[in-house]
Amino acid sequence: MSRVLITAGGSGIGRAMAEGFAAAGHQVWVTDVNADSLSDIPAGWRSTAVNVTDEAGMKALFAEIAEIWGGLDVLCANAGVAGPTALVEDVELADWRACVSVNLEGAFLSAKYAAPLMKAAKAGSIVITSSTAGQFGYPNRAPYSAAKWAVIGLMKTLAMELGPFGIRANAICPGAVEGPRMEGVLEREAAAKGMTRDEVYAGYASGTSMGSFVEARDIANMAVFLGSDAARLVSGQVIAVDGHTENPDPKV
Repeated sequence: MSRVLITAGGSGIGRAMAEGFAAAGHQVWVTDVNADSLSDIPAGWRSTAVNVTDEAGMKALFAEIAEIWGGLDVLCANAGVAGPTALVEDVELADWRACVSVNLEGAFLSAKYAAPLMKAAKAGSIVITSSTAGQFGYPNRAPYSAAKWAVIGLMKTLAMELGPFGIRANAICPGAVEGPRMEGVLEREAAAKGMTRDEVYAGYASGTSMGSFVEARDIANMAVFLGSDAARLVSGQVIAVDGHTENPDPKV
């Protein structure tokens, strides 16, 4: 039975990850910046309301994990925000920093404090949620795309640094995921491009060979695999769960 921490586990992809690991029989601890999203977690899960960009809060979280669990086997550094939808010249620096902070610094702080716990056990798996925006350029999404490319560099460095201690690191790149967050992206892109929401949706879907968005459970299934012994020699990999994206928005 693994001890699994999922950041931003109160809803969306993180919640699906938590449900997947719990269904597989593992202990689950979820965090979220929104305390209300943790109010209905199932019995047996642990939770902490914390902002992943708050180093003091993250340090305290991992100290609590060490005290209560005695260690950590799997980290899913999943916290992220969509950031602004705008041409690069129209992006405000404050909005850029806010997006990069959550997506990149949140993953960094999670790994920074998970690494010593895993090193002590000479085992562990770190799974970072990137995006297909970390594989392609995305018009009107410069901060998000830059951050998601950056976490892949972080992951590959972690794989090299931590591999000698038996710790693996991988990144999952979700494509367009059905849900409220993607709906917000669709609406903002439609407004920015003078298109309808359905036209933008069709553009994303037609950019995949399977012609479909993915669901949060598809991402969760990959995370559970990467956290398991079945993936014991899978490390340093960028794995897309996206229905095979060739062009994220062919209408651009």
